[in-house]
Amino acid sequence: MKSFITILLLVLVVSCAPIYVNYDYEKTADFSVYKTYNYYSQMETGLSELDTKRFIDALNTEMQAKGLTISDTPDFYVDIKTIEFHGVQRNNVGLGVGGVGGNVGGGISIGIPVGQSNINRQITLDFVDENKAGLFWQAVSESSYNPNANPEQREKQMQSIVEKILSKYPPKR
Repeated sequence: MKSFITILLLVLVVSCAPIYVNYDYEKTADFSVYKTYNYYSQMETGLSELDTKRFIDALNTEMQAKGLTISDTPDFYVDIKTIEFHGVQRNNVGLGVGGVGGNVGGGISIGIPVGQSNINRQITLDFVDENKAGLFWQAVSESSYNPNANPEQREKQMQSIVEKILSKYPPKR
C-alpha cells in the first residue's frame, strides 16, 4: 500500500510539472490569411520517432480545433526543434554573522542536493510563410521530461505542451 501511495504521489508531481512558454510573432503579419499548413519534409525534431508522432498528432488535433487544415499547398509550414538539458542543481552555501548584547556569533549552512538534477526539454515551434513574411510566429516551451515515462504519460505530456503552446495562437492584438 505504501508503494502505491508513493507511486501515485510521484505521478501526480510529475504530471503537474509546469510548462513555460514564450511567444513571439511578426507584428505586421495578417493571421487571418493563414488557413492551411504542413510540416517541413526533412524536419529534424530531436524527438524519438514515437514522440515526434505523438507531438504531431496532438498538434494536428489542436490546429484543426482552431480551424486550420493540413494541405499539400499550405499557407505556412511548421518546424519543430527540441533540445534536452539538465536543470540547475539547487546547492548553495550560506554564511551569517550576528550579535546581541556584546556577543558575536556566526554560522555556515550548506545546501546539499538530493537526487539527480531534473531533465528539461525545450520545444521550439516555428510557423514559416515561405512566400511572404518568413518566420511569422514562434513559441518556445520548456518543461520537465521523464525519459522513463510510459507511452500514456508521454502522450498526455505532449498534449499538454501543445495545448499550452497554441493557447496564444493567433495572438490577440
